[in-house]
Amino acid sequence: MAGQEDFIQRAQGGDLAAFNELVLMYQDAVYSVTYRIMGEPDGAADAAQDTFITAYRKLDTYRGGSFKSWLLRIATNTCYDALRYHKRRPATAFEDMVSDDYNDGPPIPDPVATPEEAAQNQELSSAIQDCITALQDDQRIALVMSDIEGYSYQEIADTTDVQLGTVKSRLSRARAALRQCLQAVQELLPAEYRLVNDGD
Repeated sequence: MAGQEDFIQRAQGGDLAAFNELVLMYQDAVYSVTYRIMGEPDGAADAAQDTFITAYRKLDTYRGGSFKSWLLRIATNTCYDALRYHKRRPATAFEDMVSDDYNDGPPIPDPVATPEEAAQNQELSSAIQDCITALQDDQRIALVMSDIEGYSYQEIADTTDVQLGTVKSRLSRARAALRQCLQAVQELLPAEYRLVNDGD
């Protein structure tokens, strides 16, 4: 059975069938990122499709390392460009509700469903996505790249072409705004992610 590296090499040589195998391998991961950033299915699907088109055209720039990271960086940039083009903004600017010295605490985790908590976790997942979608574009991208995809601050800075301090600022304000937003459903949150914590 052909491995990923073989598919990549064949695709770089112009083999479309080999590239289609790579699409099948990574389409779920790419769509997950584009949906988190775009916040709605149609825009996410368009961005995912554009990601693979761009990846195919730029295969000659792939120099090894994690192909998934390379692909997700393209996905992030594709979403970033789409958002800048549409200049979509939320009706309420959550960052205006949060002071600069607000302690944003730990990142909000992606909920992991268990059989006995499936309904609650689905509700929490939807609430998290709604709050992520309400963030400003730059903050949403920083949050998704860091807390969901696991990129380092430097990788986010390189991808979005901003200074490291800007990434840290965006991420801090995004986490704070997200936590503030999620207080509406705080009964669904683990105790350590609530603003009022009886354990403190």
